[in-house]
Amino acid sequence: MSVIILGIESSCDDTSAAIFKDDIILSNAVANQDVHKAYGGVVPELASRAHQQNIIPVVEKAIKDAGINRTDIDAVAFTRGPGLMGSLLVGTSFAKGFALANQLPLIEINHLHAHVLAHFIKEDENDTDQPEFPFLCLLVSGGNSQIIIVRDHLDMEIIGQTIDDAAGEAFDKCAKIMGLPYPGGPLIDKLAKEGNADAFKFSKPRIKDYDYSFSGLKTSVLYFLRDEVKKNPNFIEENKADICASLQKTIVDILMDKLIKAAEDTGITQVSLAGGVSANSGLRERLTELAEEKKWETFIPKFAYTMDNAAMIAVNGYYKFLNKEFVKQDTAPFARTEF
Repeated sequence: MSVIILGIESSCDDTSAAIFKDDIILSNAVANQDVHKAYGGVVPELASRAHQQNIIPVVEKAIKDAGINRTDIDAVAFTRGPGLMGSLLVGTSFAKGFALANQLPLIEINHLHAHVLAHFIKEDENDTDQPEFPFLCLLVSGGNSQIIIVRDHLDMEIIGQTIDDAAGEAFDKCAKIMGLPYPGGPLIDKLAKEGNADAFKFSKPRIKDYDYSFSGLKTSVLYFLRDEVKKNPNFIEENKADICASLQKTIVDILMDKLIKAAEDTGITQVSLAGGVSANSGLRERLTELAEEKKWETFIPKFAYTMDNAAMIAVNGYYKFLNKEFVKQDTAPFARTEF
């Protein structure tokens, strides 16, 4: 008998709802928030207010697009955390209310686990391009940079992570230093395609094992640009593409050096990317090159499932449903987690 899951995602500034029938996606509705662009970053209070406005229309659209009725749903999966507390409260509260009104079980989802399981979103029965267990996953997003051994859908172990800033944060903050609008990461990626990646050298941290650090890189870029602008006030504008290409290459090198070490030490040859930064073209190209060089079998999620979305919440909910991992109505969201 098939299982139909309603997934709800509201961890940051995107309100999303998805419907899954077993592990196959039927719909994935997303409402974005443009209000934050004027502030150069996500404003938590504005985000939570927008979620309140968007949550009901988004869920209604997901159900309509899936061609089902509300009574067909077997369980509600929701992002419990990590994320912005105000945003999480909106999604959590709605999920509880929907589940209570329809007498459905609740399934809590760790947002980071869900990014990893985005690889198991199927668009139809013939969609079989998923990694085999165990596999390594490089999870890179605005708030997290981690290397994870994935042994099963619900069995994951972090073996490396950032000790300060995440890769996505480094992209966005360096973009802000350059005067680029928010979100800066995609703009750096776009400009990098026009620049020389070897034009400038930025510092790379020396961190033990598989851990990451990006705070020093941000400082290196800040001081470099400060000094160059003193010599030439138009330096950034005249060299924007080369700066972006050099910065992107440095970040990708930092990420991949640790991933290579992890693959060599564990002997795992199934390697994947996940998280919002996995949409970066430089990172994707580098992984493709390494696949041929290292004889890896690599997996990159479809672009639509790299960003925050409810499809990854629903597919995670499906596997938890099979394992009967339900939570009570008094379950509270959390802003931070150790995974």
